[in-house]
Amino acid sequence: MTDGHVWNFAPVLENLPLLVSGMGGNVLLAICAIVAGFAVGLVGGLGRYSRKIIYRWPATLFVEVFRNTPVLVQIMWFYFAFPVISPFRVSSFTAALLGLALNTGAFSAEIFRGGIQSISRGQWDAGGALGMTYLQQLRRIVLPQAVKRMVPAFTNRAIEVLKMTTLASTIAYGEILYRGKVLSFSHFNPIETYTVVALLFFTLVYPLTRVVRRFELSQKKDQSGD
Repeated sequence: MTDGHVWNFAPVLENLPLLVSGMGGNVLLAICAIVAGFAVGLVGGLGRYSRKIIYRWPATLFVEVFRNTPVLVQIMWFYFAFPVISPFRVSSFTAALLGLALNTGAFSAEIFRGGIQSISRGQWDAGGALGMTYLQQLRRIVLPQAVKRMVPAFTNRAIEVLKMTTLASTIAYGEILYRGKVLSFSHFNPIETYTVVALLFFTLVYPLTRVVRRFELSQKKDQSGD
């Protein structure tokens, strides 16, 4: 008992399977958002790198809009505003996916642009001298080298996306935080419920951060060995 509060974890533990299954919703949303976001980021990064205004300006507009507005606002816009101006109904999963994927795409576009720019111009010229087209140079020479340098940034971004999936609780997507919120309202035990939710999420994210850290260290060793 602390400041008049009687700790009662019994309802939370009874509903633990419900919370754990909610984590599956977070993982599914994160995987879909990461895959879609990185694909969008590749297109946006190439547009940002292009010297042609017809590609560079739309890509820049996309990146600046989605990088400089909150993810939560984007998710709520797709859920509440998009159906008003279009004939499509948007589920909570779809709205959360659109917001997270496009926001990830905007940040990933800058990662791709920076990675491509880090490859010396001589690599492009060598590919051109061999008769390769622009896309062949990009696929066979530039991207394989650039992606190696971008992996740490992408892995960190993936972890951030996983944590941001909890924002989907605001539009009633059935992930762990939303289920915790419902459980908390039902049993009037927010301290116990959100403590367990935090611990469960920690057990999901912390091992991933350790794996990413080890991967980054191994990469640094490989680079120093080179």
